[in-house]
Amino acid sequence: MANSIHITVVALYLVFMIIMGMYYAKKEVKTSEDFMVAGRRLPSLVLIGTLLATWVGSGTVVGGASFIYQYGPFAALIYFAGAPLGIIVLYFIADKARVLAKYTIPEMLELRFGKKTRLISAVFILLAYVGITSYQFIGGGYVLNITTGMPVEVGTMITAFIVIFLATTGGLFSVAYTDFLSSFLIVFGFLIGVPLALYLAGGFEGLAQNIPEQKLTWNGGLTTAQILGFFLPTFLLILGDQNMYQRFSAAKDPQSAKKSTIGFFLGDVLIVILSITLATCSIVLFPNIAPDTAILELAAKGFPNVMGSLILAACVAFIITTGNSYLLSSAGNLVYDLINSFKKDSVPEEKLLGFNRIVVIILGILAYAMGQFFPSVLSIQMYSYTMYGAAITPTILASFLWKRATTAGAISSIITGGLATLIWELVLGKPMGWNSILFSLPLSIIALIVISLFTINKPQALDQNTISIK
Repeated sequence: MANSIHITVVALYLVFMIIMGMYYAKKEVKTSEDFMVAGRRLPSLVLIGTLLATWVGSGTVVGGASFIYQYGPFAALIYFAGAPLGIIVLYFIADKARVLAKYTIPEMLELRFGKKTRLISAVFILLAYVGITSYQFIGGGYVLNITTGMPVEVGTMITAFIVIFLATTGGLFSVAYTDFLSSFLIVFGFLIGVPLALYLAGGFEGLAQNIPEQKLTWNGGLTTAQILGFFLPTFLLILGDQNMYQRFSAAKDPQSAKKSTIGFFLGDVLIVILSITLATCSIVLFPNIAPDTAILELAAKGFPNVMGSLILAACVAFIITTGNSYLLSSAGNLVYDLINSFKKDSVPEEKLLGFNRIVVIILGILAYAMGQFFPSVLSIQMYSYTMYGAAITPTILASFLWKRATTAGAISSIITGGLATLIWELVLGKPMGWNSILFSLPLSIIALIVISLFTINKPQALDQNTISIK
């Protein structure tokens, strides 16, 4: 009976999302600008929802839950702290990004550092975003496995199909409005789930008595370097995440973009607290499950049918909308930064919408294939976040905040950070168990600073000279 209720609720919500995608594809999406940035007319409330749902996807309800389950709630506070800290910084950048009104991060970087920087940064963003999309597929596979009993591989394929379909049809319009609804659903579901989870686990006293002592330490048994290696990728990704800047660009005005970060901050902090509580209760209630499934198993087997179904539907919705966002964003890099920008005969506007959709399908298939080569969601998550955080974020921040940065310094930083990540992960096999951010980020920053100081460029900060902001 429980399975049938779970299946029905999750299936109905997925059908609803598909219908919304088709609706917005028919009614709202007429041009490539509608497809990529929702016609630049999203209100603040919808912006808050889509920012939150884009960030809180499989990385939180699967990868983050896995971290909590393995290392405990106090270490998780450090792991998750990167996002709210990064959102505080974004508050001071959001309105500037809206004034720039670009489709992609490489477009913004081109204004300051030239076409070569745009090309190189787009390549490394693609390497990161295809990875992030891939673990959304896997996260959806876990939900459908727990909900229906189907193999994870089959669930992953179904999730991939739905993500690709939604991103291909409605673009950012369908993503933004389904995000808004999914954000409300996940917060509501987690809020009603936490009191019951605590009751089942014996309250905070029961958690303290039944959780292994090591998982109640500040670092969960990790070394300081290891826990820093989990914190930094999240912090650096959100600081430079192209999805964040694209949503700021989709705002109806700069003030709406800036205000949306306040709601984003509050929503993220709330969901993090609720997620940590749920996954911590799962340590006590389900001590022998796969860490990736900590929140999902609690929803499916620990809660009453209707409540569990609501949380499962919210989880799969967040996973799908996050996958939509990163897939759509990476398609923009390929179309606008790598094809249209460097092709003599760029794709004409009347054909650009259809071309965008073809690219989304191709990248979606590539993301599915990539997911088969990593052992867990958390491992793909750390690789993808680090690829972006080390290769792209230092240059983005320098473009807004450091006048002395030069084109040579930016290109050196991007290449150094990206290649160092690949070498540490794939060639060296993560020595000492350290995530690659501890190796690649310092090298990226050193390259940016040293090469910039030894080269000459016209030093202009984006927010002062390239655009005029009062």
